[in-house]
Amino acid sequence: MSGTVPSPHGSPAPTPVVPSAPALPVSAHATSATALAATRRQVLVGGAVGLGAAALAGIGAPAAHAAAAPRARSRVSDPFTLGVASGDPLPDGVVLWTRLAPDPLAEDGLGGMPDRRVRVLWQVSENEDFRGVAASGHVETGPEAAHSVHVEVNGLRPGATYFYRFRTGNEISPVGRTRTAPAPGSSPDRFSFAFASCQNYTQGHYTAQAHLAEEDLDLVAFLGDYIYEGGGQGTIGRGHLPAHETTSLSDYRIRHAQYKTDEGLRAAHAAFPWAVVFDDHEVENNWADDTSYGQDVDPREFLRRRARAFQAYYEHMPLRSAQRPDGPDLRLFRRLSYGDLVDLYLLDTRQYRSVQDDVGRDDPARTLLGQQQREWLFDGLAGSRARWNVLAQQVFFSQRDFADGDDTAFSDDAWDNYRVERDSVRDRLAHAANPVVVTGDVHANYVCDVKADFDDPDSATVATELVGTSFTSGGDGLDQRPTDAVQLRENPHIHYVNRRRGYVRNVVTPTEWTADYRVVDYVSEPGAPVGDLARFVIDEGTPGVRPRG
Repeated sequence: MSGTVPSPHGSPAPTPVVPSAPALPVSAHATSATALAATRRQVLVGGAVGLGAAALAGIGAPAAHAAAAPRARSRVSDPFTLGVASGDPLPDGVVLWTRLAPDPLAEDGLGGMPDRRVRVLWQVSENEDFRGVAASGHVETGPEAAHSVHVEVNGLRPGATYFYRFRTGNEISPVGRTRTAPAPGSSPDRFSFAFASCQNYTQGHYTAQAHLAEEDLDLVAFLGDYIYEGGGQGTIGRGHLPAHETTSLSDYRIRHAQYKTDEGLRAAHAAFPWAVVFDDHEVENNWADDTSYGQDVDPREFLRRRARAFQAYYEHMPLRSAQRPDGPDLRLFRRLSYGDLVDLYLLDTRQYRSVQDDVGRDDPARTLLGQQQREWLFDGLAGSRARWNVLAQQVFFSQRDFADGDDTAFSDDAWDNYRVERDSVRDRLAHAANPVVVTGDVHANYVCDVKADFDDPDSATVATELVGTSFTSGGDGLDQRPTDAVQLRENPHIHYVNRRRGYVRNVVTPTEWTADYRVVDYVSEPGAPVGDLARFVIDEGTPGVRPRG
């Protein structure tokens, strides 16, 4: 495919206010790509995102690897300081993203760009040196979108790896790598993905994200808390900008940009397509629908804040136009399919939820999903022909009693506070093929059996829940807290708890699902190595996990 695509806001692109840039030369970045062609990661982290030798060595990269990397991009005029990303792969295409921001932390939130529209050219190629272009075109973007770019490329081959880049004027972006989904009706023999969440910039270095970029994955599912809205400065020299809680559109734009100035995060985005959903901190801690949690805020004012947060979120994520916000509304729930192997349901447990209520957990009217999303999910599960059905969502799904003995205590922010709806989802999962729930939010690794009756340990296991720790939120972490022994004792369906930082890597085949809990020893300083903490296997046709050494 070649040609043009609509402007990022769906209206016809007006006459550009800058001269048309010449076509991207096929040899651009060819020197770096050729020098680093020995490995995929050398192209992406060296030629594409420009991590310097010191940064590579700092995360334990081999010395030869570090020596081969070119110097980091440092031009003051570089508009691609926030890198590139791709997302939501389909069998024939993918979303490509970038944002022009030569001064990404400028106080007005506009990234140092002029107050006018700018033309951006893009290319997609199956070759890392761009000899042979599979798709190309241009878009125009302007200050109303913070000069962000979303290109929905189609006409690509299913199940194929592609490289992509952008150009504006004489400036060429880093190179990203992406991959399309398999063809509908095909039977892939493998799907590899990682899921992760919670990356508070002030509480840790993005070492885990840099390691994530080295994995061999088809997709990254990010399950929420991409930014944190507070004004905390932390203790490791990574204080938030602006240095106050984000409420205005410029505040949210600056905060998103600050997070993407981190090289490790940019590397992980450039390495694979991502599928993103938000949780609470992208707007405000523990918000629910139109309600600010624990604060006396007029719902109309909170919805105005939500609209500003959603606009900045969309501007900085590789999302399709179907996810473009309409004021305070953004349809985030959607499904990605990988042949007949995996159906991945990305859920939104914030925008439609009933307000948290310590005494109402058994009220059948309470909801996390809202009626439309719940019916969409149930219809999808009922009609799915996939071998594995996966819910990718934000908050703890399984029952989790924190109190010892006969007393009970449950989180009011998780599915336990919406028990009737949780049980209805569980019952639908019981009739789906090989259901697995993947979860973020709680800054800890868990492995849980989803029981037909959580109060009866002898009841059937109907699904598996894998909960991933945070990237950085909560600081360095530890193996377990003393209170975790109570959780394990009171909740026999919970098999594992660990509070180190990292992500969960998953390899799914027609016969089994292997989950590797990958962690770093610390995030308070850069340079921590990554390792496998634990491995669990789910056998096809048998809900629940077994450990594998």
